[in-house]
Amino acid sequence: MPHLPDAGGIPNASGIPHAGGTLLAAGTETVKAAGPVPQLVVAALSGVVVIIVLITWLKIHPFIALTIGALGVGIGAGLAPEKAVTSFGDGFGATMTSVGILVGLGSMFGKMLVDSGAADRVVDTLVRRSSPAALPWTMALIGALIGLPMFFEVGLVLLIPIIVLVAKRSSVPIMKIAVPALVGLSTMHAFVPPHPGPLVAIATVGANLGTTLAFGIVLAIPVIILAGPVFARFAARWVDIPAPDLFGSRGRAADDGPADPAHAGREARRGPATQDTASLPNGKSDFTRVISEPRSPSFTVALVGILLPVVLMLAQAIREATVPDASGTWVGLLDFLGTPMIAIGIAALYAIVFFAIGGGMDRSAVAKSLESALPPVAGVLLIVGAGGGFKQVLIDTGIGGVIADAVKDSGVSVLLVAWVVSALVRVATGSATVATVTAAGIMAPIAQDLSSPVVSLLVLAIGAGSVFLSHVNDAGFWLVKGYLNTTVGQTFKTWTVLECLISVIGLLGVLLAGVFIR
Repeated sequence: MPHLPDAGGIPNASGIPHAGGTLLAAGTETVKAAGPVPQLVVAALSGVVVIIVLITWLKIHPFIALTIGALGVGIGAGLAPEKAVTSFGDGFGATMTSVGILVGLGSMFGKMLVDSGAADRVVDTLVRRSSPAALPWTMALIGALIGLPMFFEVGLVLLIPIIVLVAKRSSVPIMKIAVPALVGLSTMHAFVPPHPGPLVAIATVGANLGTTLAFGIVLAIPVIILAGPVFARFAARWVDIPAPDLFGSRGRAADDGPADPAHAGREARRGPATQDTASLPNGKSDFTRVISEPRSPSFTVALVGILLPVVLMLAQAIREATVPDASGTWVGLLDFLGTPMIAIGIAALYAIVFFAIGGGMDRSAVAKSLESALPPVAGVLLIVGAGGGFKQVLIDTGIGGVIADAVKDSGVSVLLVAWVVSALVRVATGSATVATVTAAGIMAPIAQDLSSPVVSLLVLAIGAGSVFLSHVNDAGFWLVKGYLNTTVGQTFKTWTVLECLISVIGLLGVLLAGVFIR
């Protein structure tokens, strides 16, 4: 199991008695604790409890809850009120600088992927080439590909019509189709940048994005296999229900289409008329999906766009790992293209040119699509920024050093601690993003004494914990229940279990990797 070694002369967070409190090391700086250790511990625990109560009981937005909790921790630990505000602001700004641009560009890319028809093209092509026996595996691949650049909720709305139509036309049980797709989507959301959760964890603990991306993709493969197609066999027995009738208003597209599942992907975006409306089960107009037939990009063009930022960032990470001291024009170019902001920015430009314009969208349609991509992520960005502020307060009060000492002296794997902290916040608040940003802030001081590869594993442990035990306080739980028309009990047997499998298998994979990576 990974331990907490001294890293290149960086001081460990060790306590030294002092009249005004304790001198604690945080990173390369020695931070004077704002108060005695018992006061710091009480302040930290109280702050986390306040955040959880505000979100779960009072239903306060997580951004406000994190802000109140962070300022309360700072003042309760002994910081002057103005110093607590300054500390929170510094952390907020630093996190938004490193994460905000990436989330914005990633959201624009995902919107172009959907609006241009490129996402439908990928789904259509893969489903058409699959036999009924291979469909669960194909749906897992589709979920992963769609989940790579897109937020979970957006990917879910996109995939639900495909899941239902494939199940209806293939006569394969709905759970054998739905579970693998949902697992692919959720696993990418938890482990793989450029999703906000992994990005903010990377920025908060100082992990290398390329290394984390590589580890995340490798870890995702066994997780998706075991929690997806393998578990789907059991889920289909436990919950044997017909595919829900989401397309009653679509006429032929719902009932009279060809029985061949090869046509399911096409029919999901094309009905007998040019434009059809598929009403989703919650009955809200803002979740009514308009399915149209643009001149969508080819499968190859769509796939290249999805994988482009991943390839650029991985190439830069491989260069750093294999030839760290190399120099020259090609090294500079590779490092520039592999910079996260540049890689995702190139992907966004690629999507505008090849997905949107190449797919027949005019300039006004492109502009409207890009503009509509940003409002949905505003709340996420505020939560992410507040998480960064919370982390900085923990460091500036000296609480981070106390946490680091406690973990180091306990002998418990830091990866397991990270998972437990993230999982507890997830179960309490129902939010994977809040769990990630809170756990990353708490673990940030500990990460400063770890090697770079282990810090990347730390990010993945936090991501694994952030999806643990989805239940009735999680919006995703109710979305899946409504879309698949399951009861609460059936949703627990399928969605909750698959989320636990993703979390636990991910943790086991991280712990196993930690045995060999130091």
